Amino acid sequence: MKAIRIIRDEHRSIAAVLHGMLYLVREIGESGRKPDFNVLGAMIYYIDAVPERFHHPKEDKYLFALLRARYPAARPLLDRLAEEHRIGAEKIRTLEQALARYQQGGASEFPAFKAAVDAYAEFHWQHMRREEDEVMPLAEEHLTAGDWEAIDAAFAGHTDPLLGSEAGVEYDRLFSRIVNLAPPPIGLGPPR
Repeated sequence: MKAIRIIRDEHRSIAAVLHGMLYLVREIGESGRKPDFNVLGAMIYYIDAVPERFHHPKEDKYLFALLRARYPAARPLLDRLAEEHRIGAEKIRTLEQALARYQQGGASEFPAFKAAVDAYAEFHWQHMRREEDEVMPLAEEHLTAGDWEAIDAAFAGHTDPLLGSEAGVEYDRLFSRIVNLAPPPIGLGPPR
């Protein structure tokens, strides 16, 4: 069940980026700090690329599909999570548009951007919590050793259905870039 560890690690990385983005947005709102659109853009790109194009497709294709087959009673929960994957992609588009409006329109667009960041973060945390608290225990209970071999191979392979086998390395580099751009205390970038 290596996939469970990998899923949790990916959730922690996503959560770290969300916490960082919330921190930066709070700093802008409370202290009037000038936004660093490079950092904010990299963070939004990360939460688009990793969950929406990398993490969720593997959950849907392997973990959810096998659990759906082995434990039909989980279908309503799995259907809800699959729908949340679809909704998450829409929320990312809203977030990207809010960032573009903020970058081009200035401070008057900040409240809408902040609201989009807050909404996405809350939505995604609730989603990850459902996966970890509800789906993973069911998977551990109902999936077979053969199922776990297939799931482990999919998650350990760091392949992206759109970008190929090097995608995991690219996402790791993107995370490192965010850490190096973001200011302390969330990153290693220059203090502001």
